Amino acid sequence: MKHLLPFLLITQFSFAQTKLPKPSKAQLAWHQLEYYWFIHFGPNTFTDVEWGNGKEKTEVFNPTKLDCNQWCKIAKASGATQIIITAKHHDGFCLWPSKFSKHTVAQSKWRNGKGDVLKELSQACKKYGLKFGVYISPWDRNHPDYGTEKYNDVFVNMMTELFTNYGPINELWWDGANGEGPNGKKQVYDWKRFKETARKLSPNTVIFSDVGPDVRWCGNESGFAGITNYNYLNTDGFEPGEKAPTTDTLNQGNVNGKYYIPAECDVSIRPGWFYHKKEDDKVKTPEQLFQIYLKSVGRGANLLLNIPPTPEGLIHKNDASTLMAFKKMRDNNFSKNLALSATGYLVNNNGSNAIKTINDNNKNTKQLVSNNSNEQVGLEWAKEQTINCIVLKEDITNGQACNDFKITLIKNGNQEIANVTGKTIGNKRIYTFPEVQLSSIYFKNQSLHNEVFITEIEAYNIDEKLIEK
Repeated sequence: MKHLLPFLLITQFSFAQTKLPKPSKAQLAWHQLEYYWFIHFGPNTFTDVEWGNGKEKTEVFNPTKLDCNQWCKIAKASGATQIIITAKHHDGFCLWPSKFSKHTVAQSKWRNGKGDVLKELSQACKKYGLKFGVYISPWDRNHPDYGTEKYNDVFVNMMTELFTNYGPINELWWDGANGEGPNGKKQVYDWKRFKETARKLSPNTVIFSDVGPDVRWCGNESGFAGITNYNYLNTDGFEPGEKAPTTDTLNQGNVNGKYYIPAECDVSIRPGWFYHKKEDDKVKTPEQLFQIYLKSVGRGANLLLNIPPTPEGLIHKNDASTLMAFKKMRDNNFSKNLALSATGYLVNNNGSNAIKTINDNNKNTKQLVSNNSNEQVGLEWAKEQTINCIVLKEDITNGQACNDFKITLIKNGNQEIANVTGKTIGNKRIYTFPEVQLSSIYFKNQSLHNEVFITEIEAYNIDEKLIEK
């Protein structure tokens, strides 16, 4: 037993010094977007189905009142930072006049075949200061070359059109669906070539799929990241679609994952992804969206909220109304950061020293918190505060280091009233709990990684009705 202890200490030290997978500059910028829109729009909007069969006549697509400025105005007002649109869904219909398909807006009667949804949306996004992204499904239930090697050329050519004519594209969204095409065959996707093409054409674009390479699926369509959510994933031997890791793995990531691939949480504001009139009274409530926000952005992921336009080409008033209320709810509950009135402290073997880095409302400052048993950082108030929400932010520039922590809540100067424990922080971690009166909050790094950098500890008293019991 005397010989085992030194071995354990050496093992822990070695693990602590292991270099973590680091995010790229594009991934770091993506983290800051936090909440943005998905827009499912196409023939399905007019045929009232979720998955088209590729046999739809092009003339069904005719959004007579299309107004991408209206979309972007509402998106901006709701606090969204980006819009990703289904440039081509599984039915194969292209929302731009692609030269590599005969199933596009150019063959529709909309604007006499002269319309271009991607052009109008990309321009509107620039006007309103929103990032622009495109979803392009490799599955194509219309294209005659689907199921042959020629189709991989078609898909590469389509991506080239997108990047060349509608850039900059901030996020490229790949669906891993792979079914039969019009000839009854399935396609063998050349994912390696697809990735190389995107990287060559637009190196700063983040690429989403089940397995990244930059952003991964959260494993469900409810908008929830894992309670423990690692920004790491092992993807060697995996591909988008049927060859992806299990949904549980995608939801939580891998604690010792080889690659930095954070989670994105997609969910629709309605039961379906495309617009259906029968769902006008089934739009999610602001309270439901707030809970989704807590379980996506509040768990270190990004929230991709689907807002489907009507056949006229407009955002429905019911969707717009709940989005504005959702924005107001976030603003009202996170506007008064009580931590700003506290004094920050670092406590270690050298005693207790006041610090300003953890509650200065500056994401560019940070405080090292080692896993030394005697070290912690905290906030102390001269007068007790009523608090039911704590927000932690970790500096992830060099990777996500925290995988175990404890927050201690204290009243009357030294009376410990509760502990909040967790594993991961990442870009942002939001914890809610029943309202308590407290005088101080202390954070302890219990990770095997020696160095965790905290950029901010925030404290709020949010609407108690929004706290899940």
